[in-house]
Amino acid sequence: MPFPFTRYPIIQAPMAGGATTPELVAAVSNAGGLGSLAGALLPPDRLREAIRQVRRLTDRPFNVNLFVLEAVEVESGMLEAALHRLQPIRAELGLPPGTAPQKFSEDFRAQLEVLLEEKPPVVSFHFDIVPAQVVERLHQAGCQVIGTATNRAEALAWEAAGADYICAQGGEAGGHRGTFMGPFEQSMTGTMALVPQLVEAVKIPVIAAGGIMDGRGIAAALLLGASAVQMGTAFLTCPESGIHPLYKQALLQAKGDPTVVTLTFSGRPARGLHNAFIARMQPYEAQVPPYPIQNALTSEIRQAAAKAGHTGYMSLWAGQAVSLCRSMPAAMLVETLMQETQTTLRSQCE
Repeated sequence: MPFPFTRYPIIQAPMAGGATTPELVAAVSNAGGLGSLAGALLPPDRLREAIRQVRRLTDRPFNVNLFVLEAVEVESGMLEAALHRLQPIRAELGLPPGTAPQKFSEDFRAQLEVLLEEKPPVVSFHFDIVPAQVVERLHQAGCQVIGTATNRAEALAWEAAGADYICAQGGEAGGHRGTFMGPFEQSMTGTMALVPQLVEAVKIPVIAAGGIMDGRGIAAALLLGASAVQMGTAFLTCPESGIHPLYKQALLQAKGDPTVVTLTFSGRPARGLHNAFIARMQPYEAQVPPYPIQNALTSEIRQAAAKAGHTGYMSLWAGQAVSLCRSMPAAMLVETLMQETQTTLRSQCE
């Protein structure tokens, strides 16, 4: 068990953009798993309030996740070209011509200070690594630290920085890739191949993430040496999830693997359901500004599309096993997953 204070080795993944409501986080933690609050897109004051709201709903441990980001400088020509490419879609949605936003992302350092003050039991990081001094400050605040790794080098770097756990993000995972060492294309190893590699490489517990949707996947990950699993797409269709109803419907109706990895929405590779926005922007993918610039520029489009119920222009993040989605309350899903896991493991012993 990676967390001695959780009943089950199940972590609900932190999914930025409103999916991980305090209600979802608390429901998973209360059920014996580890709920995770996605804090990356929240300004410091809202992040603090969200953490406190989770605490009002549960007395169990939970995780708070941040994207490790530096402030960016935007070249005017790149910005103008990006806005020009998006203008036809903005016009379709009834939006005025786009302009540069006041900020491209939240202040990571200010968000980090909130975590150091609020002291959530677990903190996880995505997109990059933090220095050992930051990990030590979090330890002094009583926080356990999870670092995301998509390859062996990243896992070793996080172990050297003092992380308590490695989250092995396989290529099947929905949402943004966590790669920070080398091209992401070279770090798309599948979960069931990545987990044993990282288990062999590091001395700290490894968490399997990517394509795990039921007890069969959990059992497989545990047999390969993972201490726990992190599941995102599986929890998106719970009633406590904060995603748009049409997004949930699209996940529940998915057949096979309708996902693609795209830079078009955010400027960083992310896996989601293929839709009209991705198709229209695909020819320009190599020209898209990097995260968080493109992510900020498409924000109004995604919000307007959600308001209009136009899934073609919404970012519908999902993993490759999306067709295994099911709709049930988060607590029931946790219990179901553990029953399935135990059944699968017992069957291997017969």
